[in-house]
Amino acid sequence: MKKVGVAILGLGVVGGGTYKILTDNKEFFKKTQGLDVTVETVLEKNVERAVSLGIDKNAVASSIEEVVSNPNVDIVVEVIGGIEPARTFVLKALMSGKTVVTSNKELFAKHWSELEEAAKKMNAGLFFEASCVGGVPIIRTLQDGMQANKILSIKGIINGTTNYILTKMANQGWSYEEALKEAQRLGYAEFNPTADVEGFDATYKLSILSSLAFHTKISVDSVHREGITAITKEDILYGKELGYTLKLLGIGKNTPAGIEVRVHPTFVSNSNPLASVNDSFNAVHLVGDAVGEIMLYGRGAGALPTGSAIVSDVIFAAKHTDYYYTCFKNTDDGVKETKFVSDFTSQYFIRLAVKDAPGVLSKIAGVFAKHNVSIKEVKQVAGIDGKVPVVIITHECPESAVNKALAKIEALETVYSIDSIIRLED
Repeated sequence: MKKVGVAILGLGVVGGGTYKILTDNKEFFKKTQGLDVTVETVLEKNVERAVSLGIDKNAVASSIEEVVSNPNVDIVVEVIGGIEPARTFVLKALMSGKTVVTSNKELFAKHWSELEEAAKKMNAGLFFEASCVGGVPIIRTLQDGMQANKILSIKGIINGTTNYILTKMANQGWSYEEALKEAQRLGYAEFNPTADVEGFDATYKLSILSSLAFHTKISVDSVHREGITAITKEDILYGKELGYTLKLLGIGKNTPAGIEVRVHPTFVSNSNPLASVNDSFNAVHLVGDAVGEIMLYGRGAGALPTGSAIVSDVIFAAKHTDYYYTCFKNTDDGVKETKFVSDFTSQYFIRLAVKDAPGVLSKIAGVFAKHNVSIKEVKQVAGIDGKVPVVIITHECPESAVNKALAKIEALETVYSIDSIIRLED
């Protein structure tokens, strides 16, 4: 039976979950995978934390050098998070010939080419299933399940914190601030929630997923990013009345004009399967030219779901030692060669406040018509003190046309304000 030695860098939530799975299922892996997997050492500042998990104090390393020089360690699992010291530790592991498994989406999105270059140089494995969508096997699906397809689009709810917040705003009628506070209380959101609510976390993930889906380098800087902090419960309520649910989506499209990659709040039709993905769950919808539509759904974060993805990579790495790397040019030069679309084509949800006067809607419709923006649906709500909320849903059109039309509409004396502009995907 093949023996596999593992080192874990960091024993936080995910590191602790990974250790639990590896130890609790040790006999199961022997029986089902033919592998004797042992956690040989861990790198953790808090020795008491390691001991509380059942790790022998003598197995707690004091430095990365101690980890990578251990001849019994075959695979190094990095679950520290952030850029440093994780980047330095991963590079040292790879340059020592150790295979690395990481859940670090920020590190991977920003330094993928550097890490892969080191892995290639030393013929080491580099695995990152847990970097995107927690326990949902999206990386393996893209790399090993969709080879027959040119992937046309990838759309997903890939951040559990924002999905929880938007779910509570929709179902409980809470404000953004109320939903965020509850997400923080439950541990879904950090004390500083910026990475989640401003879309950075989803941007890192979409950078990785779209690169794999479209076989070209998609840098973090290439992804258009908007967060959910400006979303109001009024937006969600009006959308709900029109048959739409609001989600923070990561969207990648491979179009004849080029590649679109964007993270932003998006209304989806209630008939869209993504509309029913609630709370902290994640889902990714793929469209391949041969297979058609595929959707993967599951928990996007947490000790055991993410630990499941990490251990899956550990087992895969142990059983497939003929490592493979990306086939596209995984460098900044690769980004320069990729054609991107910045004038996105979409439907739009537009909320305005207008004067309660005859002819207002016809003037607005006329401006849209002059800019070739077709109106699909209009909802007018009873106003207060002569101020009337109006919601307009457009047909699909270029974003530049919508922006030009709205600039003219905002200048109309019968329009008080343009309160929301949210993209919409059927």
